[in-house]
Amino acid sequence: MWFAQVETQFALAGVLLDETKFNYVAGNLDAKLAAEVRDILTSAPGTERTYQRLKTELINRLSASQDQKTLRLLEHEEIGDRTPSQFLRHLRGLAGNVFPDAVLRPLWLGQLHAPMQAILATQDQAQLDKLAQLADAIAEATPKTCVSEVSANLAPLEAMLQQLALVTSRIAEVSVTLSEVASGSRDRGRSPSRGRFRDRSRSRSRRNHEDGVCWYHETFGSDAKKCNLPCAFKSGNEPGRC
Repeated sequence: MWFAQVETQFALAGVLLDETKFNYVAGNLDAKLAAEVRDILTSAPGTERTYQRLKTELINRLSASQDQKTLRLLEHEEIGDRTPSQFLRHLRGLAGNVFPDAVLRPLWLGQLHAPMQAILATQDQAQLDKLAQLADAIAEATPKTCVSEVSANLAPLEAMLQQLALVTSRIAEVSVTLSEVASGSRDRGRSPSRGRFRDRSRSRSRRNHEDGVCWYHETFGSDAKKCNLPCAFKSGNEPGRC
């Protein structure tokens, strides 16, 4: 394309001499492109330093890498909301004159719906433009079928995701419950009865210090079966002794 534009400028400017064309192109190449044809640019004037030679070598040496870049671009294109024929025109616009229909055909077919691919596969002898028209007709005749098919395929997946979310929620609830149970077990392990016993003992000890009589004798008098020493309870037989 670049050379097509350059040659148009040559025609408008009336440039006819091969040497002038060569010098004009060589003077307008950037460093990266010039490096690709260094041998031609630095050769002595003669048969090598011709405009046609420079043009041919630039195209040959750069076209392979450009083809690969264009092919990668085409492979990642998706049909989106385009009709099959619109998508084919889109691919052709990207490919330019680099790729023939034989290369575009599998790239284009690969982006169509699987049922449509199965139908078009029987038309392997049809031209690509005719195939695109047939694909448009199929798409117009079966849009609802395609949509319902996709919805039917998605329904089990949505149900599975909902079930998974429910299970995840239940696991979280069980984890919280187990944490609460574990926390309660630790609290119960501290033996509240022992705590109450210690509280009673401390209470009894305080009372022993306050009036000199232990809790048992203060509560049960002479009928007490136990005694916390020291105890000042007078049993009637011996003062100050239990």
